[in-house]
Amino acid sequence: MPRFRSGLLVALALSLALHVGVLARWMVKVPPIIEQELQVSFVAAPEPEASRAQPDLAEPPPSGPLVQPRKAHPKPVSPMPPDEVKKDAVPVAEPTPLPPAPEKTPASMPAPPPPTAEEWQLAATYTPKNSKRYRYGWGQQVRSMMGTAVEGPDQGLVRFRIEIAPDGTVAKVEELWSTSEVAAKLARQAIRSLPPLPPTPTGKPLVFEQTIAFLPYETGWPPSYKLDCLPDIEPFNNPFAWDGSPGYGQSASRSHRPPPSAECVTDSTADSIEEEEKELKRQMDQWRWGR
Repeated sequence: MPRFRSGLLVALALSLALHVGVLARWMVKVPPIIEQELQVSFVAAPEPEASRAQPDLAEPPPSGPLVQPRKAHPKPVSPMPPDEVKKDAVPVAEPTPLPPAPEKTPASMPAPPPPTAEEWQLAATYTPKNSKRYRYGWGQQVRSMMGTAVEGPDQGLVRFRIEIAPDGTVAKVEELWSTSEVAAKLARQAIRSLPPLPPTPTGKPLVFEQTIAFLPYETGWPPSYKLDCLPDIEPFNNPFAWDGSPGYGQSASRSHRPPPSAECVTDSTADSIEEEEKELKRQMDQWRWGR
């Protein structure tokens, strides 16, 4: 029993000695240099300016009624005086005004000359195709008295149905249609003022329709007379149609037209290179091919 107590005391003494040795190392005084370094490392970092600028939320709100702040209206910026203009500013060039567009001159075409005495004499004896020359000469005579055609709303066409007495006087005029009131008015005035015309070629009343062109690019083209000596083509008759009568449709087929007789005079419209060139030029000008 006494041996057990002595062993416990020895162990207790060793434990106390061990703890005292360990605590003795922390109780040693720290040198002043190391102490300053530790103080610097543990100094709190300065707060940012933004956080210091914020108001203290712990302050009590101001007493009295709550006043809403007014909205700040932007002040108008006054123009910079000329003395304060920056020297390095690039001057802006003012836009150059465009020159006024030149006025377009409307196209125009003077009236064609009237038929000559020789042309009227030839027309007064030309009987093929319902006095074809006489009808064309009458239209040119009316157009020559209508004056100059100018491009614009006054240009147009007008068509009449004409009846001419055997002595050459105008017996009846009927306006069928027109595309311009001015053209129709000028044409009616010209018809009322026509000079004496030669008698009709057949000695009978001449009834026909004529279109007068009051345009700045056309006054009416002369027709071609080179095929006027050929007889008119007969109307088509279907040989296979049957109306119930015996022998219908068994007749011989229609023969070709006979050639013109030797008495047929075609004068300036004979087949020639010059005539074909004139006809081609007339069609190109009329339909404006190649423009």
